[in-house]
Amino acid sequence: MKILTADQIKKCDSATIEKGISSINLMEKAAKACVDWIEENFEPTNKFLIFCGTGNNGGDGFAIARMLYEKGFDVEVFINEGNLKFSTDAETNFKKIKTISGIDTKYFSEIFNVNSEKSVIIDALFGYGLNRKLSDDFKNLIEKLNQIPVPKISIDIPTGLYADKIIEQNSTVFKADFTLTFQFYKRSFLHSETGRFCGKITVLDIDLDKDFINEVETDYFVIDEQLVKQIYKPRGDFSHKGTFGKSILVGGSYGKIGAILMSTLSALKTGSGLTFTIAPECGNFILQSQIPEAMFIGSGEKNLDEIEVQEKAVYGIGPGLGKEKQTQIALFDFLKSYQNPIILDADALNILAENDKVNLIPKKSVITPHPLEFERLFGKTENSFERIELAKWKAKELQIFIILKDHHTAVITPNAQVFYNVTGNSGMAKGGSGDVLTGILTSLISQKYEIEKACIFGVWLHGKAGDLAAEEFSKEAMLPTDLINKIGEVFKSLS
Repeated sequence: MKILTADQIKKCDSATIEKGISSINLMEKAAKACVDWIEENFEPTNKFLIFCGTGNNGGDGFAIARMLYEKGFDVEVFINEGNLKFSTDAETNFKKIKTISGIDTKYFSEIFNVNSEKSVIIDALFGYGLNRKLSDDFKNLIEKLNQIPVPKISIDIPTGLYADKIIEQNSTVFKADFTLTFQFYKRSFLHSETGRFCGKITVLDIDLDKDFINEVETDYFVIDEQLVKQIYKPRGDFSHKGTFGKSILVGGSYGKIGAILMSTLSALKTGSGLTFTIAPECGNFILQSQIPEAMFIGSGEKNLDEIEVQEKAVYGIGPGLGKEKQTQIALFDFLKSYQNPIILDADALNILAENDKVNLIPKKSVITPHPLEFERLFGKTENSFERIELAKWKAKELQIFIILKDHHTAVITPNAQVFYNVTGNSGMAKGGSGDVLTGILTSLISQKYEIEKACIFGVWLHGKAGDLAAEEFSKEAMLPTDLINKIGEVFKSLS
């Protein structure tokens, strides 16, 4: 799914209208999509308090109020005081609700009368077109609304957020439990500084012009199931273990064998045909007894001191590796002699950062840093928007794939495109989850998935398995090994 800028969304609306649907009917379609979702997710006894601005987002709110009332819901509409100049379509829908005696219209100043029991607040104040700071009267209103302990819904985007840029620190933003957005994710939904205001996001298809959407250019995308199903390759019946590649997972050190064990196990669960683990001898018994399907290659006693080069294999290096001197030398020697794409994670990245050796990374390789590891590699940024832009530049400069791990992990390609992942959850914020991802990626690339497609599929698969683990065990109790054991369920759902 493409992510468009606010300006591109406006042009998409215009293109849709030019194809024959009037702007007022497009507003009706958007409002109906919201009302259908509300009807499915809330009780008939709920009372809806709808706060409307003067633009088209407010017009959506007026239309939602009318449709909810027609379905039997109790509705109140709140507007600002004074001589309000509504947009043309907002004015049309405002006049419609003024003719309905059962819909009370109140002013923002009257929210002190709100009866919180069974109430639901709907934010239809500004929408994606916000391009300036909120005035003090809207700040005060939103601060009051945020303090009312009832469910809150934002229409299109929470008021106070921009569609595609960062907000200033300590900005006033409506804190939604649910955001009902139209046709596209906004970039602000996908970054930690801004996405925390959005709650659960539902993208409503309102049938905007498909030709425009197909033709418009963007560097930003959301990884959705439709894209994943295009990438996924079911296993052919007439195949053998050699068909599905050779994965070599490299890592582990005394006390950190579990990390490379999880990488190895996840590679096998993802379908690797032949799987090897290169680790210190102290991990031999643990790995052989826990994962008999993988072959063990010893290197050093407590710390890895050599990485054996095997052709026609894909290497995933870093989980539990440690940063001992002999391990660093082994990594540098390997990188100087091996020029095929590899996956680098964890301590492998930290070793490169501490020694300023990022230029040793082979072209088309994949690195998987979390924000702190990324900072060590490439420098500090002010916020996650800047971090993505720096990652685009570095991916293009080094001709590598950067998987920037975060709440919404982003895949950044060598041609500076960004694919945001929306599977996964906070239960995966535990040591070991990244080691699992390394194994998944190594396995997919060894199975001859194109590297870009392997990255996109891999982060989605990782997050989806995490969602299934959280559903069964809870976010608090789920473990990275639970995630590994859910990989099979995800494959079953795809096939």
